[in-house]
Amino acid sequence: MRKVCKEEPNLGLQLINIGYGNVVSASRVISIVSPESAPIKRIVTVARDNNKLVDATYGRRTRAVIITDSDHVVLSAVQPETVGQRVLSHEEMADES
Repeated sequence: MRKVCKEEPNLGLQLINIGYGNVVSASRVISIVSPESAPIKRIVTVARDNNKLVDATYGRRTRAVIITDSDHVVLSAVQPETVGQRVLSHEEMADES
């Protein structure tokens, strides 16, 4: 089995670190939001009921909710601003290549 590494230049896959060694594909991310509002809590509940929730918090407090284009919802223990900056920095690196 081939190990996929985010440093492979021709892979075409931009991976974003969402904390504790977990990554998501940058091209699949639609939004990164804070989990406090009632509508976002409802989205998380619906995703859990539909088996589309990925909990990447390792038991820590959820600080960011990442919504993907496949209707999966990813919970992260990293602040939404931090994840957003990581997405932007990956886009800047891709532009330079």
